Amino acid sequence: MKRIIGLIAVIATGLLMTATSVSAQKILVSMKGPGAGNPFWAAVQRGAEEKAAELGVEVVVLAPPTESDVPAQIAQIEDQLVKGAAGIVLAPTDPNALAPVVDEAIADGVPVVFVDTKGANEGVTYIGTDNETGASLAATHICENVAAGSDVAILQGIITQSTGKARADGSNAGLTACGLNIVAEQTAEWDRAKGLAVMENILTGNPNLKAVFASNDNMALGAMEAIKNAGMLGDIFVVGFDANPDAAESVLAGEMAATVAQNPYNMGAIGVESVVSLINGGSLDPVIDTGTVLVTAENAADYQ
Repeated sequence: MKRIIGLIAVIATGLLMTATSVSAQKILVSMKGPGAGNPFWAAVQRGAEEKAAELGVEVVVLAPPTESDVPAQIAQIEDQLVKGAAGIVLAPTDPNALAPVVDEAIADGVPVVFVDTKGANEGVTYIGTDNETGASLAATHICENVAAGSDVAILQGIITQSTGKARADGSNAGLTACGLNIVAEQTAEWDRAKGLAVMENILTGNPNLKAVFASNDNMALGAMEAIKNAGMLGDIFVVGFDANPDAAESVLAGEMAATVAQNPYNMGAIGVESVVSLINGGSLDPVIDTGTVLVTAENAADYQ
């Protein structure tokens, strides 16, 4: 009888450990930039944390000081692997540079999913926006509102990231196809202050500029500051990407013309949910598209 009771206790303990194994482990959410001061990454973080609370797991949310600080992100991931991270939700600053540490994690049995930006590693699910389609949506809106042959510019993100390249490619193809004259394509590295500085330089060299596509709203808002400072408000049609609250407010104020909405909250939430599924032995589709929507004055209030 004692042996039977002991066996039952062992089995019960094993079942309890299996049921709580995921909740006892930590999932790393490694973002490209800090949520503080950036509504996009703040939404990713909120989605991840709220989904983790719903599922009863713990998340550690980390980001490098800036989106161009690749070594810092790699160091953060390596540190969390040493500390026993059970899974990783990753928005890579530089997919190629991050590939070795992703391979290391997978080799150690730590599942990884990419959010926002596709990585370079084969077989790892991407959860996020079809960025080329979203940029094409923005380009079409510019084409419908600016005369063919007009001078236009593109503010690029970090072009080594798949997000930056896809938005640059999608906007270039769309603007070229409708006969607009792209006079400048320059990176402002996703940053508002750099967007201001780059836009000032573009305006100096291109006084007849009629439209700008900025690959994210931070750069678009920086561009708007430069345009206002130059006394050209109302003369240049500006479209951004992200539909963050500040951009929605600018659209409603009649400054920015439009922005393209992503769903960063879902990137964080679905990212955590997907990693938990992988930890539990599940499988994922190669790509999970979170969708895009054009945001104009008609629907911008929904994004404030």
